[in-house]
Amino acid sequence: MNTKSVLVVGSGLSGSIAALKAAQEGLFVTLVKGDSNGASSWAQGGIVKPTADDADDFKRDIFESGCAINNSKAVDAITSDGEALIQKWLVESAGIEFDPDLALEAAHSKARILHVKDHTGLNIMKHLDALVLSNPKIKVLEGMLVDFMLSNRHDQRQSSVYKAGKCVGAYIFNQQSRHVDAVTADATILATGGFSALYEHSTGPRSLTGNGIAAAHRAGARTLHLEYVQFHPTALYIENDRRYLLSEALRGAGAKLLNSKKKSFVDELAPRDVVARAIHKELIESNASHVWLDCRNMPDLDSHFPSLFEVMKSKKLDPREDLIPVVPAAHYTLGGVWTDANGGTSLPGLFAAGEVACTGLHGANRLASTSLLEALVFGDRAGGTAADYAQKGELMNFEAQEWIHGKEAVDPALLQQDWQLLRKTMWNYVGLARNKARLKRAERILSDLRNDVEEFYSRGQLCESLIGLRQAVLVSTMVLYSALKNEKSLGTHFRED
Repeated sequence: MNTKSVLVVGSGLSGSIAALKAAQEGLFVTLVKGDSNGASSWAQGGIVKPTADDADDFKRDIFESGCAINNSKAVDAITSDGEALIQKWLVESAGIEFDPDLALEAAHSKARILHVKDHTGLNIMKHLDALVLSNPKIKVLEGMLVDFMLSNRHDQRQSSVYKAGKCVGAYIFNQQSRHVDAVTADATILATGGFSALYEHSTGPRSLTGNGIAAAHRAGARTLHLEYVQFHPTALYIENDRRYLLSEALRGAGAKLLNSKKKSFVDELAPRDVVARAIHKELIESNASHVWLDCRNMPDLDSHFPSLFEVMKSKKLDPREDLIPVVPAAHYTLGGVWTDANGGTSLPGLFAAGEVACTGLHGANRLASTSLLEALVFGDRAGGTAADYAQKGELMNFEAQEWIHGKEAVDPALLQQDWQLLRKTMWNYVGLARNKARLKRAERILSDLRNDVEEFYSRGQLCESLIGLRQAVLVSTMVLYSALKNEKSLGTHFRED
């Protein structure tokens, strides 16, 4: 019997598909699930359906949105594999019934978006969760990534320092036992999502703070394009509330953006970075807290966008009669852990897929609704490649060091203050519009914060917030230096100077 195993860290679309693919190849899989399915279940717009007769136009739209620095191999991968994998995993295996009409979204030259009303991601993840839980080869573990284990760094035996370094699993904070477990594996797949929650305004779960990117960086894996962060133009602005994403499909269907004087000021169907910066500029010049989204002339709004309609109604807003307050918000991170066309990273034994990875598909700016397609295609590829790596590798010869737990109690007030400082620093100085003065100010703040957090982490009792803060400060610093190094404005990376 095959005893080779694969560890998948992250349970969103890419992680679930990777786990299912590895199990299909005969591997035993441990899937680490956090407190949510990440951004996948929050995706409203849909998933691109690439077809052979649309391939050239679709590729052209991707390259135009990405400022022509996209990785052509990644573009070819989703174009060639996407339609078949949608049919295999989402339609046939998961039984998802997409709406019959294809939607049009910003920067697309034609309608090509599959969707389930305005809750596509939620519907996909509901079905994939059921597939994962019913698979006898997949074991689900509730936990949080702390660090990857390396064969030459985390083996109990002194002679291990002479080994060639490769990833042999991960240290996982077990949410039930509140201890760190050493989970070994013949291959490890990283699928923990991006880092949009490093910013004060973000449309995704607050858990998306770059956990996997930080751990991969410490393990020696290459990262790429961290300066490219996509801000969604329209998030619902309610003070002291989360920023609910209001899909750009609303603007594709006719919603208009108005400034504080109720005047139009931007082309609503321009690429996201253009629209988001136009709103940002308008807010600075008018000293307003938000702009307005006008949906009042959209027929059948409640039937075409039922989830969004209910969110707005729950906030005492009727989009058929009221203007809706919106602000830009960090939405998607284009950079991450570098991978090749099959999900392999620069660290042997470690593979990555989804928003945590940088395949180069998006270049400097993401075309709408390509993220779910990328997660599907590269989740499948990473799962297959990791399974092949595990099956062909030697039997594991590794004795994991036990994690040494800190004893000092965590002060929640200090953690909360550090999180606030971090997110405001990233929003104000490493956000939509950057210049050297702002970035150097952020450097001084983040340097001091990182020293304090690392010192506390070394002796503190672990909890999710402390682990996440340590990872977040490191990734924020990496984003900062990537932004400082790249002095050319391109796509989502805008240098005023």
